[in-house]
Amino acid sequence: KMTLLLAMVTLISAFGSSFQYGYNVSVINSPAPYMQDFYNRTYYNRSGEQMSSGFQTLLWSLTVSMFPLGGFFGSLMVWPLVNSCGRKGTLLISNLLSITAAILMGTSEVAKAYEVIIFSRVIMGIYAGLASNVVPMFLGEMSPKNLRGAIGVVPQLFITIGILIAQILGLNIILGNAKGWPVLLGLTGIPSLTQLLILPFFPESPRYLLIQKGNEEQARRALQKLRGQDDVDDEIQEMRQEDRSEKEEGQFSVFSLCTFRGLRWQLISIIVMMMGQQLSGINGVFYYADRIFQSAGVDDNSVQYVTVSIGAINVIMTLLAVLIVESLGRRILLLAGFGLCCAACAVLTLALNLQTTVSWMSYLSIVCVIVYIIGHAIGASPIPFVMITEMFLQSSRPAAFMVGGSVHWLSNFTVGLVFLYMEAGLGPYSFLIFCVICLATMVYIFFIVPETKNKTFMEINRIMAKRNKVEIQEEKEELKDFQAVPGGQAEKKEISSHEL
Repeated sequence: KMTLLLAMVTLISAFGSSFQYGYNVSVINSPAPYMQDFYNRTYYNRSGEQMSSGFQTLLWSLTVSMFPLGGFFGSLMVWPLVNSCGRKGTLLISNLLSITAAILMGTSEVAKAYEVIIFSRVIMGIYAGLASNVVPMFLGEMSPKNLRGAIGVVPQLFITIGILIAQILGLNIILGNAKGWPVLLGLTGIPSLTQLLILPFFPESPRYLLIQKGNEEQARRALQKLRGQDDVDDEIQEMRQEDRSEKEEGQFSVFSLCTFRGLRWQLISIIVMMMGQQLSGINGVFYYADRIFQSAGVDDNSVQYVTVSIGAINVIMTLLAVLIVESLGRRILLLAGFGLCCAACAVLTLALNLQTTVSWMSYLSIVCVIVYIIGHAIGASPIPFVMITEMFLQSSRPAAFMVGGSVHWLSNFTVGLVFLYMEAGLGPYSFLIFCVICLATMVYIFFIVPETKNKTFMEINRIMAKRNKVEIQEEKEELKDFQAVPGGQAEKKEISSHEL
């Protein structure tokens, strides 16, 4: 059941970390003209010359793209940090990055230095790269199996809330203006400060304490607090079993994860899902949205309000995913999500091509954008992170998050970099590429990815072992131990009773 403590940990972790990822994704969209004006003024004051348009484009591209690039570097730090400092410790350390970046961005105008903003975007990206991987891992390891999906989607819900809040605060009448933008950028430090003050009072991940630290007493106490009951023997037993099945492999590095046959399909699956999530064009659709609305006759002053309403739809649909993921399961949401995105991209290509000749096509393109965002919010955005937590056991999970996170941020960076050129060269046909990517991801999920709802990590591991053609030995004392050996046969390990 959901206890108050578990709910509090979920909300504080997601608000302190995931929220900021969303906030920083969209915070520079609204004040862009005012920030570019600041870049121009600063350059003029220093050199006495106007900035060339090429240099301005370069500076602005850097401002936008340094965030996902920082995210990639942040993902590379996940594995060493969560293994040495724990899940909670890593979140607390990463808050210092965010607070530093917020102070630098908030004071950049006073300091008359646009370089500070670009540098802060890198730091903020590193922070988001850590947070986007550590929060789902931390919450997934704390959740009981019947709530793991719902709690696993909460970080994504807070990412969408972060996007929405940045859109609302970025309205011209609030902070999206010449005076307000430094405050808008600096506000991102508040959630981090909140988390830094409150999170230390919550327990560390019980799985980390038992399996990686070998401290069963602390793990038991943490579980009792999280579950609100004294009897946690079943879960402790399951963790011990996982611990023993992993003693053979030890901690996985990224290299050993990539070469280990027993986890081959899990690894391919998360790479495909993470690439599908970002290369399906969500950033392209958000980027295009304003223009689609303008061509549908929405006037310039109202476009930002329409963008806010799209952000609100995103939040509502992700909230729906939190509520239905445990009843419908992960697979259905993934297939439905990518299916809706695929259909929306196909129809959008048609609608954008015909909107000059057929008057109502521009309204159809608005419908396509909304359908696409609904599809992404219920499946493609939230579920892949839940699946990384569920498809890997404790020893390989940090390395898996590092691989999945790196793919996520590199794909994000690539779309940001390539989309403008794609759009210039292909126009509306850019969306056909996204359509094909969604379709390919959907086909892969249909044939390969199993349903993980309500299963323990060991049960999921057994399903995937069949696919990897390695056997998991069942010991007479209910211990599951496997070791892949050449030829796919498993080698049986006898465990004497005194080792238990």
